Amino acid sequence: MTTLVASPPVIGVLALQGDVREHLAALTAAGAEARPVRRPEELAEVDGLVIPGGESTTMAKLAARFGMLEPLRAAVRGGLPAYGSCAGMIMLADAVLDAPDDQVTIGGLDVTVRRNAFGRQVDSFESAVHLAGVPGPPVHAVFIRAPWVEETGPEVEVLGRVEGGPADGKIVAVRQGRLVATSFHPELTGDIRVHTLFVELVRAARAQQFGPGDAGAGVGSEEIS
Repeated sequence: MTTLVASPPVIGVLALQGDVREHLAALTAAGAEARPVRRPEELAEVDGLVIPGGESTTMAKLAARFGMLEPLRAAVRGGLPAYGSCAGMIMLADAVLDAPDDQVTIGGLDVTVRRNAFGRQVDSFESAVHLAGVPGPPVHAVFIRAPWVEETGPEVEVLGRVEGGPADGKIVAVRQGRLVATSFHPELTGDIRVHTLFVELVRAARAQQFGPGDAGAGVGSEEIS
């Protein structure tokens, strides 16, 4: 039997809209078996999920139209590890400021985020961000119409903040149990350390669910820290 230790975790990328190809490449480089996810049956086959950058209102509307929104919510509630970058952070947030009246999210992450907090597309920028749990030098962070985190719940760990400039100290990376989110786009830089962090989180969740000698996909509801 193939063991969990030997087999790579299966990690999906929500492929309704956004930076799907770049995340698939980064996850593969980080040691995962990466695949696009567009349907509930594909979601049920993965050990973890990336929700990419893109446009959060469009992504949410497409998720609802194609019958994915409620399965996504159920999967996150059930303990599926998820990582959201930029729009993905908004999709995982429980509350969103400066959002359209019809904005909906998957939820699960006890944070309040401010949509387009850094400004419009022309205000996009790049910066170095120190991330807790990511070894080595600061991460080169690309912010494109990015959100930031205004408030965090008691179980949310702040992983990174903006350093310097008018947004100094704003929270741009968080983790709560099996959920991770960043305001920026690590998939655009060639630095796979954030994806490696998530792949290892998924490995740990899968091992906890199935034990060291079993194989399978679809992580259950017990949390890890």
